[in-house]
Amino acid sequence: MAAAAGCTLLALAARGAAYSGDDPDETYGENPCTGPKRHELLCPNLRISKPSNMFISISASGRRLLHAQSSLNSRGKGPLEVRGIRIPGTRLMRVNQRIHRRGGGKLVIQTEGRLAFYPVPGQYRYWKFRDAARFEIWSVDGQGHPLQHLRTGPKFYYCLRDLERTKPSRHSPGHRVYPGCNQDPNKRGVVLGTSVGWSDIYPADYNEQYVDVSGLRGCYAFYMLADPKNHLRETNEDDNRSRALVRLPSGRRVHRC
Repeated sequence: MAAAAGCTLLALAARGAAYSGDDPDETYGENPCTGPKRHELLCPNLRISKPSNMFISISASGRRLLHAQSSLNSRGKGPLEVRGIRIPGTRLMRVNQRIHRRGGGKLVIQTEGRLAFYPVPGQYRYWKFRDAARFEIWSVDGQGHPLQHLRTGPKFYYCLRDLERTKPSRHSPGHRVYPGCNQDPNKRGVVLGTSVGWSDIYPADYNEQYVDVSGLRGCYAFYMLADPKNHLRETNEDDNRSRALVRLPSGRRVHRC
């Protein structure tokens, strides 16, 4: 067994890949958080709050932008935790999700997710998770039912951090376990996550917190989607979206169309 492990390490070195020490137990495949092993795991559940604090701004080029605050909320039995592992020669990291086991240890799952060293104006760059969330504008009928997807916002990258403890409980740590995103361009690996009962919140005036709604008039739905490409394994994949109805071009939130 030791000889086999040594050969694996040598093979990785020969290919120029860095050994991560975080080899996956599973790859993609079925969701262990909904399968027969779910009772052995402390699985995460990611939700996203309704768009809030909405306002309209006008860009330098005259585009009409609808801004909103977003809040990615960790509400499962265990934290949402991912580990990025550098892809040699790039500013990208492949992503393993780490699901805590009851009684200790972690189930490591290779995902199709990626971290990127993403720029934020005035703040340099951060290692952020790609496709953690997405903003969309939909047309709706007179009862507010969605009809057609019209616009998508530019923001896809998030830290997945413990910013605010929004739902305290005995399962929720009283201190931050996962701090803000790393800004070191030379990192070979980083860990991101959001603890149970904590949220990763971005105010409405933060970079890219908007959808371009230029030319739209009438009643529309502003949707926010958590993990829109289903890179992450959760206990419930059906509670990953929220919405608010909005009147355009004013940007005023309404309760019905």
